[in-house]
Amino acid sequence: MENIIEIKNLTKTYGKNRGVSNVSFNVHKGEIFGFLGPNGAGKSTTIRSMLGFIHYQSGKIKIFDKDVSKNIKVILKDVGYMPSEAMFYPEMKVKDIIKMAADVRKMDCSVEAEKLYERLKIDRDKKISELSLGNRKKVSIVCAMQHKPKLLIFDEPTSGLDPLMQAEFFKLVKEYVAEGATCMLSTHILSEVKNYCDRVAIMKEGILQHVDDVANITKTNAKRVKMIRNGIAEDFLFDKDLNELVNELAGYDITDITIEEPSLDEIFMHFYKEG
Repeated sequence: MENIIEIKNLTKTYGKNRGVSNVSFNVHKGEIFGFLGPNGAGKSTTIRSMLGFIHYQSGKIKIFDKDVSKNIKVILKDVGYMPSEAMFYPEMKVKDIIKMAADVRKMDCSVEAEKLYERLKIDRDKKISELSLGNRKKVSIVCAMQHKPKLLIFDEPTSGLDPLMQAEFFKLVKEYVAEGATCMLSTHILSEVKNYCDRVAIMKEGILQHVDDVANITKTNAKRVKMIRNGIAEDFLFDKDLNELVNELAGYDITDITIEEPSLDEIFMHFYKEG
């Protein structure tokens, strides 16, 4: 299977502040890869290292089978990046910002930009300063997608978008992937991971905890147990043999008990807590 991104033993520290330590994973061609973790987990540090925005102490990153430390200008021609918080010149009009993004690449992206204007319902004649957070996000999406890159990298792309626009955004992503692109999606919204991602990497405190198919991660032996025991309501996640639970409860006055599958949020929170 062809790898579009290969990261091996990436380490970046900021003095006393946490960066990332010994992170290794690959992103396959044609997949939507979820990059998951709470704030401060090291997601943005990893992405910035990939894009050449910061220098890392050790490890190796290859994109399109090219070493990032030596070929970043060539690599970035085929990358579309959307940061979590895009900054634009406030007095410029939307259409001028988007054309400037194309001009920097020395490309005519007008046909694709027109399609994205329509799909995302963007008012191209407004100034950036007149836009809401959600509408600034849309401008950022167009800047990342209009040159039809081979690799899309999104850092928290849907915050600020209403549910209809979130759905339209992922529809666009799936269309580009179907045409041969690859997508890396950094998010903390678990439903996005479950609904759209093929595989996921889970980060915690600068360390990679787990990489697997989303389907495998959501298969778990853990159960959500809700019960009333000796008149006291209890609610907890149990991830051992259920026979152990039955033996443990013997002799208690149990007036009600429910055992069910945990939610997606609970499964991922379990990874964060247990590491």
